[in-house]
Amino acid sequence: MHIEPGVVDGAKIVLSYATAFAALGLSAKASIEMIKKDGLMSLIGRSALTTLLVFVFFEVLPHHAVGVSEVHFILGSTLFLMFGPAAAAIGLSLGLLAQGVLFAPFDLPQYGMNLTTLLLPLFAMGAVARRTIAENTAYVDISYKQALQLSLTFQGGIIAWVAFWAFYGQGFGAENMSSVATFGLAYLSVVLLEPVLDLAVLAGAKSLNRFKSSSLLETRLFS
Repeated sequence: MHIEPGVVDGAKIVLSYATAFAALGLSAKASIEMIKKDGLMSLIGRSALTTLLVFVFFEVLPHHAVGVSEVHFILGSTLFLMFGPAAAAIGLSLGLLAQGVLFAPFDLPQYGMNLTTLLLPLFAMGAVARRTIAENTAYVDISYKQALQLSLTFQGGIIAWVAFWAFYGQGFGAENMSSVATFGLAYLSVVLLEPVLDLAVLAGAKSLNRFKSSSLLETRLFS
């Protein structure tokens, strides 16, 4: 989902600052809600874990440049289910920033675009979760269909935002459209694999009942 340097440049890049600001506003709102519910230390602890995990996802898990962007296993729905929307958003923001500062400084000018591409689909996924997962259902008990809906929302949102930035920056020429299509098709593999990984992680979480009261895990995970 990293937008390649030069795809959007000049004055056009200003739009990414506005969209990133909106995404950070949603993150701040979710963080305040979590602090009221679970406390500041819980938010700090979970955010530290998600930041580390996101950094590992970007740097250790397989990733390949395809078309206008890169295909990554970001596991956004896993982060959401295990740690909640606020910690997932902070982890995606800080993990992405750390990866850029330490290993890919050429990506920093695109940080606003990449941040938007990650966070807005995350909060859209949260809205889908509220509609599709009954309030009396613990996340460890969700079905493959529900996990697939979350993954489709998150990964589909990433594909849509990457396409938006590519067309916004480079227009609708045949070469650019082909590059966007190539990326989108490659990213569909993530959509198919992520729900399986989600359910595997959640199945493992069922054996962690002794941690059901831990402030480091989303309270909805077990109850």
